[in-house]
Amino acid sequence: MPLQKIAFKPGVNRENTRYTTEGGWYECDKIRFRQGNPEIIGGWERVSPDTFLGVCRSLWNWTTLGSVNLLAVGTNLKYYIQRLGNNAYYDITPLRSTVTINNNPFALTASTTVTVTDTAHGCLTGDYVTFSGAVDIGGGGTNVTAAVLNQEFQVTVIDANTYTIQLSVTPNATAIAGSPGGGAAVVAAYQINTGPAAVVPFYGWGAGTWSSGTWGVGGSTNTQLRVWSQSNWGEDLVFGPRGGGIYYWDATTGLNTRGYNLATAVGASDVPTVQNYVFVSDISRFVFAFGCNDVGSAVQDPMLIRWSDQEDALNWTPTATNQAGSLRLSHGSEVVTAIQARQEIVVFTDSALYSLQYLEPPLVWGAQLLGDNISIVSQNSAALASGVIYWMGIDKFYAYDGRVQTLNCDLRRYVFNDFNKAEQQQVFAGTNEGFNEVWWFYCSANSSTINRYVVFNYLENVWYYGTLARTAWLDSALRDYPMAATYSNNIVYHESGLNDNETGTPAPIAAYISSSEFDIGDGHNFGFVWRVLPDLTFGNSTAASPTVNMTLYGLYNSGSGVIGSANQDVVKGNTYVITEEFTGQIYTRVRGRQMIFKINSNQLDTAWQLGAPRIDIRPDGRR
Repeated sequence: MPLQKIAFKPGVNRENTRYTTEGGWYECDKIRFRQGNPEIIGGWERVSPDTFLGVCRSLWNWTTLGSVNLLAVGTNLKYYIQRLGNNAYYDITPLRSTVTINNNPFALTASTTVTVTDTAHGCLTGDYVTFSGAVDIGGGGTNVTAAVLNQEFQVTVIDANTYTIQLSVTPNATAIAGSPGGGAAVVAAYQINTGPAAVVPFYGWGAGTWSSGTWGVGGSTNTQLRVWSQSNWGEDLVFGPRGGGIYYWDATTGLNTRGYNLATAVGASDVPTVQNYVFVSDISRFVFAFGCNDVGSAVQDPMLIRWSDQEDALNWTPTATNQAGSLRLSHGSEVVTAIQARQEIVVFTDSALYSLQYLEPPLVWGAQLLGDNISIVSQNSAALASGVIYWMGIDKFYAYDGRVQTLNCDLRRYVFNDFNKAEQQQVFAGTNEGFNEVWWFYCSANSSTINRYVVFNYLENVWYYGTLARTAWLDSALRDYPMAATYSNNIVYHESGLNDNETGTPAPIAAYISSSEFDIGDGHNFGFVWRVLPDLTFGNSTAASPTVNMTLYGLYNSGSGVIGSANQDVVKGNTYVITEEFTGQIYTRVRGRQMIFKINSNQLDTAWQLGAPRIDIRPDGRR
C-alpha cells in the first residue's frame, strides 16, 4: 500500500461528529492557521513588573502632542495611565467628593481595624478614600501617627455613617488611650464608587423589572459589571464607567493628576450625569453619551443618545446657535455599545443595529436602522477589522460590512453549549491584525472568570479556539505588539517571544491540535501503520533541540474507543546538516480502520508549523 498523505483542511470544526468532519481538525489549543497549516501561537511577556489594583476591563492607547505614548487601564477599582518606557501605573481615578470630617473620626481597637465616622459618606465596600490633615492619635509615644493616617485606604462599609479601614500598624496602648482621635480637620477625599469584578446576582424586594414575579416574592437581577468606555479629545481623554458620569483627563496637567467630572467643571452646561457609553466622533468632533439622562432630568434613559456642541465637550445645551442635541432609538431596551466605522457611527442596542450619520444643522445627527432582531452579548464584544465589524451575539456571531449578516461558524455549538450566560458582560473582542484574526474571550459554563477564547481568521475564513485567561485586549498600531490584561493584575504583550512570560519567569506554552477521524485506506479493511514521515518546520525556535510530540490513535471503527496509539518526539537535528531539519521518520505499531492524528508541544523557546505528514501502511486483514 503506498504512503498515505494526511493533509487536513484548515480550521477546526466541532459542528458534527468527529468522523463526519473527516479531512479536518477537531480539537486544538493555542494554535493558529497560516496559509492553511496549523502552527503554535506566539508567546507573551509582561509590559511591566508593576501591577494595578482590580480586574482590568478596558485598554486604550494614544500619543500626546509631545509624542508621549500612553496606555489607559480601566479596572473595577481604579482608572490608570501607563507611559511607554515607564513601569508605573499612575492612578487618575476621579474623586466623588472631598469633605472635612470634624470631631476625631478615627476609633481605634487593639487590632489594625479602625472605625471611621463620617455622616452620609456615600461609600460602597471596596471604595477608596485618602485622608489628609489628620494628627497623631495619643500624643507622645503613639505609633498611630499622622503619617500612618494620611494616606489612601480601602473601606469596608458598616452603615451609612461609618466604615472601617485597615492600618499598617497595630495601635499601641498610647494610641488606644487617645482614641477616638485624628483631630478636628481631617479631610477625606473619596474616589468614585468602585464596581464588581464579575456579575453578582441580586435577589429580593426591588430586584428585577417592575411587576416581575408574584406579589410578596422578591425578584432577581444582576449587578452591572464595571466596564469603561473612553475616547480621545485631542491629546486629552474623555472616559467613564458604565452607569456613571463623564470624566476628563488633561494631558498637560501630568500623570499625577486625577480626572475630573465634566458635569461639575467650570463652564459646564447640561453635561449628562450618567451614561452607559461615552464616545468622541471622528467626524466633526462631538462627545456622545449613549444611554444617559436628558436635559433637565436626573433619570437615566438607556435608549437616549445625546451629543455635545461641536468642538465643545462642556456645552450640551441645545440651542439655535449650536449643534448640541439628542435622539432616542426605538428598537431595543438599551444602547449597548458603539463603533466608529467609515463615515458612520454604528450603534448597537440589545436587539438592533443603527447607523448614526452626521447630517449638519438643524438635525445634526440622524439614525438609520440597519438590522433588527439581532443580539450582542456585551459592551466590549464587537471589533472592527479591515473595515468590517464583527461581534458575538447570545447564540451566534455576526458581521457588518454594509449589511448585517450571520457568520458561518464551525464552532458555534461548541462555544454556546458551554458558555456562562450569567457572565456574558465579561465577554470582550479584540483584533490581531498581524494574523488577520478577531479574538473573543469568554467564560465557559462552569466558570465565573474568563478562561476560553475563540478566533475567526477573516482572511482564511476559518475558526479555532483555546484556553487563556485574559480580561481585556487591545491591538494598537502605536505599540509593537497586541496588549492584553491578565488576572495577575498586569499587562502583557502578545506575539512577543515564544513563551508564557506573564510573571517574568518564562514558562512553556502547552499547545496541541488533534484531527477528526480519518479512514485508513478506504476504511473497509484494517491497516497497520508502521511508519510516519513528519512534515514540520521549527522556524524561529531558539531552543537547542526544539521538540514536538506526534501521536496516532487507532480505532476499530468510527465512534469506537481507541484500541491503540503510538507517539514519538519529533526533534530538530543538527542545524549544520541542511537536509536533516527534524526527525526523518517515526516507527510505530498502530492498527485500525480509522485513526486520529495529534501533535502537541510543551517546551520552552519552541515554535513549529505542521505541513502534510505521511503514513506508511500495511494491510492487516478484515473483521
